[in-house]
Amino acid sequence: MHTSFITELLRIYIMKFTPVFAALAFVAAPVFAAAPLAGTNAPGFHRVMLGDFEVTAVSDGTVDLPMDKLLQEPAAATVKALARNFQSVPTETSVNGFLINTGGKLILVDAGAGSLFGPTLGKLVANIKASGYQPEQIDEIYLTHLHPDHVGGLAANSQLVFPNAVVRADKHDTDFWLSQANLDKAPTDSKGFFQGAMASLSPYAAAQHLKPFSGDTELAPGVHATASYGHTPGHTIYTFESKGKKLVLVGDLIHVAAVQLDHPEVTIGFDSDAKSAAASRAKVFQALSKEGALVGAAHLSFPGLGHLRIDGKGYDWLPVSYSQLR
Repeated sequence: MHTSFITELLRIYIMKFTPVFAALAFVAAPVFAAAPLAGTNAPGFHRVMLGDFEVTAVSDGTVDLPMDKLLQEPAAATVKALARNFQSVPTETSVNGFLINTGGKLILVDAGAGSLFGPTLGKLVANIKASGYQPEQIDEIYLTHLHPDHVGGLAANSQLVFPNAVVRADKHDTDFWLSQANLDKAPTDSKGFFQGAMASLSPYAAAQHLKPFSGDTELAPGVHATASYGHTPGHTIYTFESKGKKLVLVGDLIHVAAVQLDHPEVTIGFDSDAKSAAASRAKVFQALSKEGALVGAAHLSFPGLGHLRIDGKGYDWLPVSYSQLR
């Protein structure tokens, strides 16, 4: 008798409330399905330690480039190599800067494109702030070279974006790109490179914050500049060393991993002297792969940090692992 009573009570309960539950389910389901796409990524910075130095890779954004036209090899070979690496043309290309806190100085290597390369770049300053630093905290800026995507972020509306920073670059590059005579005689499609360098660096020169150096130079304790001419007349790589650990920032020695790791002899149309650029890449990459130094590259997929390993006549790229900096 007791069991029958419970059974009847459950039957009544189910009959009474099933329509309510069904209605609630009908109303709730579309709420989840209608969530809009977020459409954004996380702030573009990635941090690792190098001995006592803190290294922060900072994204300036990405830009689509016609690598089948820019790389100095048959277009079909470029397209095939890109497809093998799940890429296509135009090729989305990272623009990376690197912020190194040595404990004594806060140093930025390369300053991004600012407004010189279109709306998908120019994010460096916002990502520096997202990483926990402010532009006025930066003591020195080292430029690998003076192409627009490396200097454009230095100034905005003729004002210093990094008001307390001294800017360092090889004199071969400053003499070449800041020359009015060179601008005047440059082909029309190259004049923008000179104009961008002048607009970006002139405010620093006027404030006596532009301090060129010449060739291989020690810039600070544990920090060295090494000539790697070819991509531009004064293209320079920077080495940071702390507690036996080494980071080498190679600038534009490489642009397209999918092609130039397997075939380091392939150059790019942006090179001022293609033969010298290829020779610099061969020399530096061979040394880096042997010593196992950490490498930072301006145009490899963000964060552009990893190691090189010899693989036959080419190289493998081994990206850094994520670290919580314990």
